[in-house]
Amino acid sequence: MDTNSPIRISPPGDSQPRQAPLPTDFALRWESPFDRVDGRPKVTVFLTQPSYAHIHVHAASDMQNEVGGVLVGQSCVDTRSGEPFLVIENVLAARYTRHSNVYLTFTQDSLVHFHEMVEKRCAGKQIVGWYHTHPRMGIFLSHYDTWLHENFFPEAWQVALVVEPHSLQAGFFIRQADGRLDPRHYYGFYEMNGCIGRSAVHWQNLTPIGGESE
Repeated sequence: MDTNSPIRISPPGDSQPRQAPLPTDFALRWESPFDRVDGRPKVTVFLTQPSYAHIHVHAASDMQNEVGGVLVGQSCVDTRSGEPFLVIENVLAARYTRHSNVYLTFTQDSLVHFHEMVEKRCAGKQIVGWYHTHPRMGIFLSHYDTWLHENFFPEAWQVALVVEPHSLQAGFFIRQADGRLDPRHYYGFYEMNGCIGRSAVHWQNLTPIGGESE
């Protein structure tokens, strides 16, 4: 990320979460090995199947170098419990990047493109986080990844997704209720599979909890 860029990927400071029921109907929970340890993530993540497909295809498009983009959707609060959650409905692959097998840099042109695409294709939605790949490196946030997340995605509910395309592993990095972010502690998510009733997820390090995964 260009550190001198005046553009930030975070949403407007006065953006408010939308009141909505927790969309657990037609959703399958995918649990990470860390989900049952101490600590409570700030938000629960819901990922639509089309969004998962876009991420999966993009991650496999370059198996040697890191690729990434932003996650677009809505920050919400459950109308009954008051529990915060995210719904990721769109994925925007980053253009104009500089990358290698160990880093990914969003340039200022990348940031401009993100904002233009949100306005054109995702009206009324927010950038709720970002994703990138770690070819043959595992699921974690590097020091640079953590710096980028804290500085360019500073909202408490914004998340980071890391995908390892060779081993088909992935996980969401989510801040704790007190704002802490553990760079090696990743969480699962709910797959929103609509009326299909079948899962599209192929990430091998996550376990389906309830429902049918095939």
